[in-house]
Amino acid sequence: MILGGVELRHLEYFVAVAAERSFTRAATRLHVVQSAVSAAISALERELGAALFERSAQRVALTDAGEALLPQARATLDAAQAARDAVHEVGKELRGTLVVGCLTGVGGIDFAGLLGEFRAAHPRVNLRLRAATWAGSAGLARSLVDGEIDIAFLGVSGRPFPHLRTRELVRIPQVLVVPADHPLAQRDSVTLAEVADEQFIDYPLGYANRTANDRAFGAAGLERYIAMEVADVAVAANFASAGLGVTILPTRAVPDSPRCKALRVTDQSLEWALHAATAEQRRISAAISELLGMVDAHLEESP
Repeated sequence: MILGGVELRHLEYFVAVAAERSFTRAATRLHVVQSAVSAAISALERELGAALFERSAQRVALTDAGEALLPQARATLDAAQAARDAVHEVGKELRGTLVVGCLTGVGGIDFAGLLGEFRAAHPRVNLRLRAATWAGSAGLARSLVDGEIDIAFLGVSGRPFPHLRTRELVRIPQVLVVPADHPLAQRDSVTLAEVADEQFIDYPLGYANRTANDRAFGAAGLERYIAMEVADVAVAANFASAGLGVTILPTRAVPDSPRCKALRVTDQSLEWALHAATAEQRRISAAISELLGMVDAHLEESP
């Protein structure tokens, strides 16, 4: 329980520092000066009688006490936001902050249109977008469970991520892309066995498309060599077009260029699915519900 003179502001600042692992980045995120964040954390530590962060010139890390406080702090902030939502919903005006995590460049959904419609309908909600990092969909899933983001649009291939509520939105088909001067560029389709010896440009572990690709080669009883890992489908397409290897891309991400050729894979499925996801242990706020209600109008059909 959160007792005594602890203020919601103190908890908000604490959660921001825990998420950013930096007082400076937390201040930027909160739109306040760093000294205000430091003062709030010091006041919280005095009130609770325990150090919450280990501070050094190189890093800021949670102490055991900080780790214990974090889920309670998030639950308290969620409850406070629920109370605000209940009041604001009387006047049909949403407020607060909504942090959205997403993949980029894979297609399947018009994120700009979706977020634009939401902002126009709910201008008092502070809408923030966090694109997938090097950890891809797995990283977005962890950020949801850790409370760093409120809703994510992430890829799932095979078993769903634990501790998440997910809803499948659209299937994402993929194709093999080779340089235009590759011997296989004269064809329209291949089997995985015909390309297993190629140098692949693929995505880091944690990305749904990497998982789908690995599963397909495993199901075919094949091993492959990944020469390069990139975290962006546009970069993978450019590298393949430049002759640095072959890659597997969502169909919408294949460039309309004479420098490369897309080939269907006939013996294994490379498909994965884009899902909307929220954390099981966290309340679905009014803002999340509103955004989810707008999603279907912005889904894109596969080409």
